[in-house]
Amino acid sequence: MKRLLATKILSKNLKDRLLMHSFSLVEQSFIQISPIQNIAIESVHDGIIFSSKNAVSIALANPKIKALIDQKSIFCVGKKTAMLLEQNGQKVVKIAQNSAELGDFIAKNNKKESFSFFCGKSRVVDLEQILSFNNIPIEPIEIYETLPQPHKAKGHFDGIIFFSPSGVKGYAIKNTFENTQCFCLGSTTAKAVQEFTSNFCVAKSPDATQLFISIKKHFNQ
Repeated sequence: MKRLLATKILSKNLKDRLLMHSFSLVEQSFIQISPIQNIAIESVHDGIIFSSKNAVSIALANPKIKALIDQKSIFCVGKKTAMLLEQNGQKVVKIAQNSAELGDFIAKNNKKESFSFFCGKSRVVDLEQILSFNNIPIEPIEIYETLPQPHKAKGHFDGIIFFSPSGVKGYAIKNTFENTQCFCLGSTTAKAVQEFTSNFCVAKSPDATQLFISIKKHFNQ
């Protein structure tokens, strides 16, 4: 039985699939999301961008921000981000797999618009760089910060599942990458893992199904 470490609490669907295929699983978060207090915001642009579920959850929990983004056109990264927005009555007009893909889409299709980008302090800058290069106004609004929550993982793991660069950094503080295979949800996370090891693979698309397939395929070799 292969032993896996998930660096966050998994969705029930992914957890059940791994257990059904005889993987042993430990779930432990290596980051902590901390909302920024007293955000000074009076208005937003017509286009709204979210690149994570964390940003959506924090924005919707803030009555002032929620009122400002209601009925705006929302562009987002990830199916789960979009699902959370739509479940809360928001209008999602574009879903991209990653920030760079979203930036390229906006640069080609929404050149005359301006955007408010609700995000964390630690983030990939691809999106902002692409829009700025194409002279499309983008205003980052930082509403949370991601803090490391380091733990010493107990025992050996045949595989470690990473979901974000922050999770990689939090894990690396007290643990090594020796004699294990890393599984990355997306290319940005893979870049962070690559700083520590060459033993990793990346899901074909950033969703639970493709992540599961990459894990199963590796151990079936």
